[in-house]
Amino acid sequence: MDDSRLIERARRGDLGAYDELVRAHQDAAFRAAFHFTHDAAEAQDAAQEAFIRAYGALGRFDARRPFRPWLLRIVANSALNRIKASQRRQAMAERYGAQELSAQPDPAIEWSVIRRERSRRVQAAIERLKPEEQSLIVLRYFLELSEAELAEVFDVAAGTIKSRLHRALARLRDGIRAHDPDLLEADASEAGG
Repeated sequence: MDDSRLIERARRGDLGAYDELVRAHQDAAFRAAFHFTHDAAEAQDAAQEAFIRAYGALGRFDARRPFRPWLLRIVANSALNRIKASQRRQAMAERYGAQELSAQPDPAIEWSVIRRERSRRVQAAIERLKPEEQSLIVLRYFLELSEAELAEVFDVAAGTIKSRLHRALARLRDGIRAHDPDLLEADASEAGG
């Protein structure tokens, strides 16, 4: 059964229909949340919270639009809210973790460790962006939503999405230049330039 019929049944109180929607989109919701949280348990909680919020908002959902982009926007917002709420706990854990790591000698660094560290630094640069810019980049480049789908998610014209993506990527490059310029140098040397 397609999403529109399930949504219509769920709006009439059919919980089984909403359960089918959840099953159909739970993997995408989890992946979206995980891109923001980088933690399986937090991602599951964010996705579950998003499904609850989406159920409460079904009456306001425009059934002429696709369900998946709308849901993923709710997932992204839920994940970002969870991140903001846990920043104090994370900062404390990171301080203690850094003390522990600095006390231990570092073994030989392998390529996979270097790639993981670079990915972490790029993710940190993304997290320094505004929430909407984070959402744009994650939904476009990590979850591979098309610009047309992003236009649906953000309820703007496709041209507006292009310009917002361009600005978000420029701010990301500027942030990397300011905080981690060696990341840009490493990319240039790997590209042969």
